[in-house]
Amino acid sequence: MPLARLAQRRLIIVTGKGGVGKTTLTAALARRYAAEGRRVLAAEIVPSPDTPSQLALALGAARPTEEPALVSPGLWAALVTPTAGHHRFLQDSLPLKVLADAAMRSQALKKFLSAAPGFSDMGVMYRMLDLMKRPHPAGGHAFEIVLLDSPATGHALALAQIPEFLLRVVPGGPIRRVAEEGLAVLIDPRVTGTVIVTLPETLPVTEALELQAGLERHRLPVTAIVVNRVPADPFSEEERAALRVLLAASPQPVLGARELRRIERAEAALKLLRERAPADYVVLNEVAGAGRVATEQLVAAL
Repeated sequence: MPLARLAQRRLIIVTGKGGVGKTTLTAALARRYAAEGRRVLAAEIVPSPDTPSQLALALGAARPTEEPALVSPGLWAALVTPTAGHHRFLQDSLPLKVLADAAMRSQALKKFLSAAPGFSDMGVMYRMLDLMKRPHPAGGHAFEIVLLDSPATGHALALAQIPEFLLRVVPGGPIRRVAEEGLAVLIDPRVTGTVIVTLPETLPVTEALELQAGLERHRLPVTAIVVNRVPADPFSEEERAALRVLLAASPQPVLGARELRRIERAEAALKLLRERAPADYVVLNEVAGAGRVATEQLVAAL
C-alpha cells in the first residue's frame, strides 16, 4: 500500500488544491506514525508566522509557531516560513550569529529576499533541510519523519523547481551548496515521498495527473495519489441500469437521483485516474468531512 511505504521516507510532502482534504490527511498520517512510536514533525508551509494554521485545527492542537512544539507524545507541529529559513541560512553562513540577527532586522534585505526570484522558496527549502537535520540528544535525528503540508498545487511544483533554478544561476558559494543539498534530498525516493490529494471529479483528477507529470519531470518522487470523499456505491451494474430506466420514466424528481449522478461522476473520474496513473499509486478514501473528527476517522482507516 503506498501509504505504508511512505513511513520509510524521512520527508513526506502532501500537496493538492485547496479543499481536497490534504491538511486532514497530513494530520492523520502524523498521528498514525507517532502512534507507531516514531518521532514525527507535522509542518505547514505558510507565508508568515501570523498566518492562520489549518494544520493546527486538523490536529486539534494549539496554534503552532516557527519553532517545533510538542502536540502529543511523539508528535510536534511547526510553521515553515521563508523568513525562518533565511534567518537560519544567514546564521549558518555568517561568522557570528549576531550578524545574522542584525541582517534580518534590515527591511531592505527582507524585501529583497521576499521579492527576488526563487529566494522565498529557497528559504522554505533551507528551513525544511534544517528541521530534517536537527539532532536528537540521544543520537540520530530529532524527527524521524517530517510531514510537510504544502499550501497549494503550484507551491509543491515551485519547491521541486527551485534547486535546479539556483544551480543554473548561482555559480558557487553557500547558496549553491544549499541548492545541491536540497536537490539531493528532494529527488531521492529513499528519502522523499510526495502525496497528491484530489477529489473524485474529472477536473480535480485531471489537475492531479498534470501535477504528477510536472513533479516527475523535476524528478520529485510521487508515492501516492489519494482520492478523498469517494462516494460508496451500493449498486451492481444491473441495478444501476434499472435505476436509469426508472429515473427516466419518472415524471417527478426522485430522492437519491442526485447521489446516483455523483457516484457515476466519481466512477468516470476514477477510471481516468486508473488509466493514466500506476495502479499502486491510487488510494481511495471514503472518509468525508474536515477537522479533528475526520482526522481521527482517517487514522483508524489507514
